[in-house]
Order: sequence, then structure tokens, then C-alpha cells
Amino acid sequence: MSPLDDSYDLAVAAASLRASSGDLHALLRSLSELLADALGDRLHVERAGGLFRKSDKIASVRVTLSGDQFDAVMEGTTVRCSVGHFSGGIKIRSESMAMEDWLVRLLQELQKEAAHNAAAQNALENIVIGGH
Repeated sequence: MSPLDDSYDLAVAAASLRASSGDLHALLRSLSELLADALGDRLHVERAGGLFRKSDKIASVRVTLSGDQFDAVMEGTTVRCSVGHFSGGIKIRSESMAMEDWLVRLLQELQKEAAHNAAAQNALENIVIGGH
């Protein structure tokens, strides 16, 4: 089964990704590493830490795919997730959601991207099949 098949439940992949990471920082770090090559400058990762010292912990992740902007921002031990929709460079709407729903939506957009981008397909396969 290819990760591009509609028969594969992306919710299962999102739950697996979430379960395989010990904490939210690890989840965002793992996700960022898996998406870095496929998305290039459409992935923005902000590290925690001060002006002169950066931490390996993730403060926020922003992914831009298909006119949508996926934001995950660490707030203490929780994460605030949202998806904003843009048209012509202007944000039309933004929707807050649970981490699991955010991951599913992100994977759905990555699946669309994978149909014409080998790097995105490889990233999706690593998330869905393993390698995270």
C-alpha cells in the first residue's frame, strides 16, 4: 500500500507519530526533521532560548502548503495549533484545533503535495510507514 492511497487512514499515521514521541517538543522536532528536505523554506522552525543562546527545543513550527499556514506554538507543556487560509497573500480565516486534528490536516496537505513532489512523497512515507 502506498501512502498516497486513500485507503490509508492519515489519522492513524498522526496518532502513531504523536504516540512515538515522548513529549510535544520531541514530536515537533521529529516532524520538523522529517519535513525539512521536502518543504525547504516553506517550513519555519523557531527554537527556544534567548537572543544569544538557542536551545534544541522547538518554540514554534510554521508550515506553508497549498495556501494554508499550519502553526504549532509551544506554550509551556502544551501546544497551540492553528491553520490559517490565505488568498492573494491575505489571511482569510484561521482555525484553532487540537494537535491530532492539526497533524491530520497537515498530512492531508502533504499527501496532495506528494502527488507531484518526490521529496514530499518521501517525507510522507517516512511519517506514515516509519522512519520517525
